[in-house]
Amino acid sequence: MSQQGVQEELYVDQYTLGLVGPDQEWAGTVADGGTVTTYTPPGCWGPMVTPSFRGGHEVTRPIRVEGAEVGDAVAIHIRDVEVTSMATSTGSMAEREGAFGDDPFVDHRCPECGTTWPDSVVEGTGEDAIRCAECGANASSFGFEYGYTVAFDHENAVGITLDEAGAHELALDADEVMDIPENARQHPILLYEPDGMPGALGRLRPFIGNIGTTPPVTMPDSHNAGDFGQNLIGADHDYGVETEEDLDLRTDGHMDVPEVRAGATLICPVVVDGGGVYVGDLHANQGDGELSLHTTDVSGTVTMDVEVIEDLDLDGPVLLPNEEDLPFISAPYSDEEIEAGEDLGDEHGVDVDTDAAPIQVIGSGATVNDATRNAFDRAGTLLGMSEGEVRARCTFTGGVQIGRLPGVVQLDMLVPSDVLEASGLDDVTRAQYDL
Repeated sequence: MSQQGVQEELYVDQYTLGLVGPDQEWAGTVADGGTVTTYTPPGCWGPMVTPSFRGGHEVTRPIRVEGAEVGDAVAIHIRDVEVTSMATSTGSMAEREGAFGDDPFVDHRCPECGTTWPDSVVEGTGEDAIRCAECGANASSFGFEYGYTVAFDHENAVGITLDEAGAHELALDADEVMDIPENARQHPILLYEPDGMPGALGRLRPFIGNIGTTPPVTMPDSHNAGDFGQNLIGADHDYGVETEEDLDLRTDGHMDVPEVRAGATLICPVVVDGGGVYVGDLHANQGDGELSLHTTDVSGTVTMDVEVIEDLDLDGPVLLPNEEDLPFISAPYSDEEIEAGEDLGDEHGVDVDTDAAPIQVIGSGATVNDATRNAFDRAGTLLGMSEGEVRARCTFTGGVQIGRLPGVVQLDMLVPSDVLEASGLDDVTRAQYDL
């Protein structure tokens, strides 16, 4: 990575080939307090079926934030997420035997000629449309176990699933309908023209599935999480690792948490100088858990302000969602609740700590239980609390939510302001919730 001139406003439309890490070329340098706008191609399905990719997403090149040093954190204030695709295809996946080595998301190879990470061309539509440029064989690693195609009405925030004729019509103009950016290198998944559950109506609310800071080692962008990262352990390819402890170097950018949307603030650890903020894997909608492992992947733009928080040494992301996205139990106290709490304290002779703000600590691991354990550890270290106190506060003023199965969670709780101040989170939480 090399430094570039500092810009107050930075536009990014260059992408990696499925990797994140310190050897990726910088997209540019933005000022501390500056604004970044990214134009990103779809994640998941497009890169998954394009065999030259080294990971399952197509994220932006990393963005250097002025003054961000190892041991700091970067607060990413998400201002806007705009979807530019008019349709997409998605569903649950089926792996194609012979088209990969250890990991169908990473070590692609042509099942006929054996070329690794082969270049590919498109011939027609359907699940055999993506062909090895060397020998002409079907070279993609995935098909659909059960797939469907969705057309969007962004103005009214709804989408509908299409029948066979509708899916085929969109497949004929897949690049334009999905608005694949000029610099992207993926094939559009609309080519596969799946037509399951036609006529279903769904609500749309876009968010960012993969956003964060650069890890200190190179890894597939889709595997920068404790659950997907399990596939790297013992893998016999360029990005394999030996032990579970090797995954501690991840920065958990791949969260698939629907609350990471416009209006939210995401606070990420800086583990390489400059931070290396990256963005990708926009989704038009998703229910908690992402139960198919994939959802409505789309192109779009993200506008965000970035702010360095010095000496905030995080082990993983901390999310400050929109207040309306918080669970009832962990929303900031109302004036009426504060007054009632203070009256109750007077009655029982105890000082009531009514000055508190909500945070969500992201945890990840092989399973939801492992991810929750990871979040307990991260929260305890960040807030200077025992595990017992973390569990108690999360039970009484918060809880745990599932971002993605098998193992990404949000551990949320109301945290007293003096604890937030000691941790370095007081100013950013007060600003987020206007406290």
